Amino acid sequence: MAINAQQALGAALAGSSARVDVDIAPRFKVGDRIRTRNINPRGHTRMPRYLHDRVGVVERDYGVFSFPDTHAHGLGESPQHVYSVKFSAKDVWGREGGERDFIVVDVWDDYMDPAP
Repeated sequence: MAINAQQALGAALAGSSARVDVDIAPRFKVGDRIRTRNINPRGHTRMPRYLHDRVGVVERDYGVFSFPDTHAHGLGESPQHVYSVKFSAKDVWGREGGERDFIVVDVWDDYMDPAP
C-alpha cells in the first residue's frame, strides 16, 4: 500500500528503515564485477542515469530492503539486496574522469547484472 506525504515524513522523522527481515540469497558478493542495466522506466528511480550500462565492483552488501521503485507505487515490497558499488570515474565520465578517482553508489539488485 502506498503512503502519503505526511506518513512518509513521520517515518523519516522516526528513523524508519526500509530493511526487511526476509531471507534472500545475495546474487553478488564483495569483489564481483557488475554491469548496471540501461533501464528507462517512466517516472523516478533510485538509479542515476549517468550510471546506466556501467561496470562496477561490489564493495559491500547492506542486506535486504524493500525496492522503492515498486513499494512507493503500491506494487509490493519486492525485497532485494542493496550493494555498495564502486565505479571508476574514468569509466563513468570518460576522459574528464580522473585516473585515480572513483564513485561509490548504493545499487539495488534489480538494477544490476553480472559483468564478464
